[in-house]
Amino acid sequence: MDKSATQTQPVYSLKQLTIYFFKLGYSGFGGPVALVGYMHRDLVENRKWITEEDYRQGLTLAQLAPGPLAAQLCIYLGFVHYRILGATIVGLAFILPSFCMVVALGILYKLYGGLNWTQAVFYGVGAAVVGIIILSSYKLTIKSVGKINPNALRSNWMLWFFYLTAGIMTVITQSEEILLFIFAGLIYMLVKSPPKRVNTSKRSPLILLFAGTRFWTYETGILGKIAIFFLKAGAFVFGSGLAIVPFLHSSVVIQYHWLTENQFVDAVAVAMITPGPVVITVGFIGYLVAGFPGAVTASLATFLPCYIFTILPAPFFKKFANNPSIKAFVDGITAAVVGALAGAVIIIAFRTILDIPTALIAVLTLLTMIYFKKIKEPLIIAFAALAGLIIKLIH
Repeated sequence: MDKSATQTQPVYSLKQLTIYFFKLGYSGFGGPVALVGYMHRDLVENRKWITEEDYRQGLTLAQLAPGPLAAQLCIYLGFVHYRILGATIVGLAFILPSFCMVVALGILYKLYGGLNWTQAVFYGVGAAVVGIIILSSYKLTIKSVGKINPNALRSNWMLWFFYLTAGIMTVITQSEEILLFIFAGLIYMLVKSPPKRVNTSKRSPLILLFAGTRFWTYETGILGKIAIFFLKAGAFVFGSGLAIVPFLHSSVVIQYHWLTENQFVDAVAVAMITPGPVVITVGFIGYLVAGFPGAVTASLATFLPCYIFTILPAPFFKKFANNPSIKAFVDGITAAVVGALAGAVIIIAFRTILDIPTALIAVLTLLTMIYFKKIKEPLIIAFAALAGLIIKLIH
């Protein structure tokens, strides 16, 4: 057998990987489902820098650990060949572009007193995003769980069961259940490849300094409160970047009264119309609360836990990667993880597809990505934003 890819020399440089994630940070629209799909398409399928096995391990670890999914997977992929240095550099490269964008939008927000235009833009962009993530979710499903045909369904019936169960649970509860992922992994491990110490005869399928923006102005003591709150948000919220939104709302709006309801909605809209991780909305929120220092504090506090929870267990994931029991465990969890991501797509679609125009934008985006592959996502997003503005002006 060939040695694991992590034991061979990488076919790419750290500079190349950093440039890739920097570009993904400023051009990758669609939120966590789309971003993890782009990483698979670009790094596994097209460039073959990362093996399928390493990608699956990274996706599993990213889902098991708290914090934003796409950022964690990015950090893990940086760790694969370049360890802590790679994880740190590519993580920063991925987050930096969207952070700069939301700070710039925060400056405009304070200058002009609101972002009414973002509602019109998001009307179109949100619909296009649905089309993008539907295709990304489909590709991840085929690659991680199996093709949709009778033979594949029969041979991988248990993985499909985990996939559908996680998807349905995500839609019903509108959250991603970490215990369900672990349960799926354990069951699949015990059935397919139980540890040697387990009796195999008894297998069981157990169930910028602009005037008026207050760029550097903030209240005394507020940065400490921001740091503590966003550390908790990064450390205790599992799932995709979207999972952090309800947590933020309950505290930022209701408990601390840092933002009004309308300001919070605008903050989420900004995160969705900018590329990169959705959770970068914390930078916009931090800016509104305490200027640029608040944006930096909120962003660092949110991403620090996911960085730590990724690089600490990563070596152990790599060390035991070829163990059959661990492989089966990862396969079971991956099926549930991808199912949960598919469920998240359904939730987003219901919240975003509001009428016939948005449905048409989503369908046209999906068809464009299938039949006109040379047209890249940023151009599609730009046309969708323009369409949203035109439709809103007409109405």
